Amino acid sequence: MSIAASLKATGIAEVIVFVRPDSGGAAAALGDGPSSAVLKHFSAMPFSRDAALLEALRADGPTAPASLAARNAAVARMDAGGDEPTARYFPNLGLALGTVNRHSLASLRAEPAVVDIVPAPQLRLIRPVLEAAATAAPGYPWGLRSLEIDQLHGQGLSGKGVLIGHLDTGVDATHPALDGAIKTYAEFDSLGVQVPGAVARDSAEHGTHTAGTLAGREIKSVRFGVAPGAQLASAMVIEGGNVLARILGGMDWMVGLNVRVLSMSLGLIGVQDTFLRITQTLRAKGVLPVFAVGNDEAGTSRYPGNYAEALSVGAADSVGRVADFSSSQRFKRQIDSMVPDLVGPGVDIISCVPGGKYKRMSGTSMATPHIAGLAALLMEAKPNKSIDDIEKAIFDSCQLLPDMPVSRANRGYPNALRALGLL
Repeated sequence: MSIAASLKATGIAEVIVFVRPDSGGAAAALGDGPSSAVLKHFSAMPFSRDAALLEALRADGPTAPASLAARNAAVARMDAGGDEPTARYFPNLGLALGTVNRHSLASLRAEPAVVDIVPAPQLRLIRPVLEAAATAAPGYPWGLRSLEIDQLHGQGLSGKGVLIGHLDTGVDATHPALDGAIKTYAEFDSLGVQVPGAVARDSAEHGTHTAGTLAGREIKSVRFGVAPGAQLASAMVIEGGNVLARILGGMDWMVGLNVRVLSMSLGLIGVQDTFLRITQTLRAKGVLPVFAVGNDEAGTSRYPGNYAEALSVGAADSVGRVADFSSSQRFKRQIDSMVPDLVGPGVDIISCVPGGKYKRMSGTSMATPHIAGLAALLMEAKPNKSIDDIEKAIFDSCQLLPDMPVSRANRGYPNALRALGLL
């Protein structure tokens, strides 16, 4: 919904405010310079989304059934004297998130420190289209073999020394396949406030599954991790609560850790520029954004995965066909006019789930960590190459397989060995 439409309907609107960098070239710290000038225009709104969430949290208490991890953290914080934040500032992204009325919106628009104001969306997980219990067999699964990831492993590449950002439903760090894979973990409660001292956990199964594809360690010759030597900066940001505040918190936290690549399997169907500046900021900070394009079939896509600045990933099966569910769409723009950029293994993908178990899942969510993991291997091999160089090598390594139409697969299917040779 546009800001004008939201103001007309409810009298308020949640907005993202992009803050002008200070004279040193970086966004100012909280309470200093441009950020302070922007935050003074925000105040608590009694009918805002955060206020409604806060009221529900207080009424439901710590046993509310939905999004227990995020809700319980918020309830505990409120019991300790916390309250609704009037606005949140994310210094590494150079933006603020808060709720405005017509008066405060006009004040913000007149503020010299403000670069742009856009409506705040609520992103959603791109859910798998298939889930089934599975047994992980020894050896490499079809996805890694088809990308020739096994060939890079044979050359001693594992992603060692590369930190991958992983924003999802969390992660079960106790799974044997993820032993040593989680370098750091963060959890953001229902209002998007980071939970102090959070212990790594998964509020569902999706996050552990994608983490396993990214960096799962070998166990008894089972090898489903693309970059088993890499480490993850993993955050629970979805689902439940103010999802946007949680995701922005996770992104800001991750950028501050200097991750090299971000794997993110979430988005909103449609075409909106809301996340465009954020995706551009990620690239400017040296982070390669690898985003799922969506599971909504041909003629659709999800943002931010459909931005030209994102490396967008669709899904293919083991015989080289683009999955029926995999999104694809053409755009009227000169650069990168088609999404996804490429397709990766996304059908019948076996990886770990909480409780030491394994599941088979299908979706562009499953394809995305394959490509992010490949980027990590290339970054280990060529640490001085830029993210643009890494992305170009992956793109140039792609080939359209016999059953892959351009309209569905764009560049086609990447090859890890060829990509390494192109760097």
